[in-house]
Amino acid sequence: MIRLSQQHIDAFDRDGFVIIHDVLTPQQVEAARARFEPMFSGKFETGLYPDEWNWRMGRDREDLTRQICNGWKSDRTIASIVLDRDVGEACARLRRWPGARIGQDNVIWKPPGTKPLGFHQDDSYNKWIVPGEMNTCWITLDDTKAYQGTIEYVRGSHRWPVAPPIRQFHAPDDPLADLYPAAEAAGVKDPEIVPIEIPAGSCVIHHGQTWHGSRDNRGTNPRRSVIAHCISSAATFHPSHISYIYSRYRKRNSTEMDESFFPITWREDGYRTPWLDSYLAGSI
Repeated sequence: MIRLSQQHIDAFDRDGFVIIHDVLTPQQVEAARARFEPMFSGKFETGLYPDEWNWRMGRDREDLTRQICNGWKSDRTIASIVLDRDVGEACARLRRWPGARIGQDNVIWKPPGTKPLGFHQDDSYNKWIVPGEMNTCWITLDDTKAYQGTIEYVRGSHRWPVAPPIRQFHAPDDPLADLYPAAEAAGVKDPEIVPIEIPAGSCVIHHGQTWHGSRDNRGTNPRRSVIAHCISSAATFHPSHISYIYSRYRKRNSTEMDESFFPITWREDGYRTPWLDSYLAGSI
């Protein structure tokens, strides 16, 4: 899926994100697209609900961006993308980690007319792990355009301090409301916002401190993406900070991250969580 060049590494270090083309085949793109309506309707292949299910067919407003978190537990087609060995290796090598495990995934669906997601830093939400950092692989299933609510990055913002969580993540009136105070605090007067326009099957890998978000979809086509939020293979739970969702997977009297819930997708010594390939093949 992904092969990093030195140019990719240099771009990531410079900008806080890097575009990589031809990550999925057309067949993989079509297979992933076909899972969106069943999943958001509550038809989960494995029988397990995802950890977060922020929009449900027939319940929520049509102008809201749809999001599922940890769809890999509910659908093997999604799992085959976010648990891929190459995704983990690329995220780990770019952050100079010894390996990567999945921290969380996102399945994002922005039909025409849907509202923004606020600009934020992923690492603002990572106080519950040590080290409190992510590297994220955002894979688009549709050709993206600036006016269709594509993801946008603030170039170089991975060098800014980590800000608190933003005030409104879903459907904010102003998706840039928290960005500009953060830029001012970082001494940046005119942040450069880069809308990502790439073909379906391409990805962007971004640093956990890089500011990013998306605006309204003002086009006539949907914008669908599958996202792997990777953390270091050496990550542990923070001994005292709590995630109201993900700390439910912490063992009593331990900070160890159980591979049943946070599997290692790649490690530089060749290790990969043993049950992953059987799970993806549908045998467990």
